[in-house]
Amino acid sequence: MNWIEAIILGLVQGLTEFLPISSSAHLRVVGEFLPGAADPGTAFTAITQIGTELAVLLYFWRDITRIIAQWFKALIGKVKHSDPDAKMGWLIIVGSIPIGVLGLLFEDTIDTTFRSLWIVATMLIIFGVFLAMADTWGQQMKPLTRLTWRDGILYGLAQSLALIPGVSRSGGTITMGLALGYTRRAAARYAFLLAVPAVFASGFYKLGQSIAEPDPQAAYGLPETMVATVVAFIVGYAVIAWLMRFIATNSFKIFVWYRILLGVTLYILLGLGVINA
Repeated sequence: MNWIEAIILGLVQGLTEFLPISSSAHLRVVGEFLPGAADPGTAFTAITQIGTELAVLLYFWRDITRIIAQWFKALIGKVKHSDPDAKMGWLIIVGSIPIGVLGLLFEDTIDTTFRSLWIVATMLIIFGVFLAMADTWGQQMKPLTRLTWRDGILYGLAQSLALIPGVSRSGGTITMGLALGYTRRAAARYAFLLAVPAVFASGFYKLGQSIAEPDPQAAYGLPETMVATVVAFIVGYAVIAWLMRFIATNSFKIFVWYRILLGVTLYILLGLGVINA
């Protein structure tokens, strides 16, 4: 049964990682309704996110390789640091620092307290409202070529909020991008690129821990987790392609209403004792 549950959770991870609805929240909630009725845990979540980030690498392969190449050229003086792609490389590095530092400082709290479903439900609703406000009132005029150092740092701070399940990595960074006046496609594209270093660092860090010190109480072993990661990769790629087409002509409001509805539903289920916080 664990294998089937892992595949289901891998599917959930792939479906929700890039939508602004919080994949970690969905893994946490869905885990409560599976036969094992267990929290998949932060290690499972972080490792399966490696799969979805591999989907980002594949989808944005040309962009990523160009950014890396220009960044290295800037390092050795072959191009100016003001080159748009070289600058993008630096912005992604700087924007990844907040989530890395905060993730290490508050690792224990993230692994325990923040996974309470009361917190998850609250974050789903609050950041759903923030996304609605940014999507409604943001100017949505700036392309990514106008990304500044200030905006890059603010993006990074927004991404660090995703350490709390329910916020959503893509949701937090897209919300910040919209609030700063970037177009929907620009906000989403940078959110996905910015996530690459942080997600890979977190995923391989947890993978190393799982190999060195296996947790006997973990809901899923490493083999099941790796299968879920492969499923997340395949599904995640399809979701990226769909989302980038969808937001070209549509707003994020459907995700806002979904977040609020899910948050309210969780409050009701928790209040009735149907699920355990």
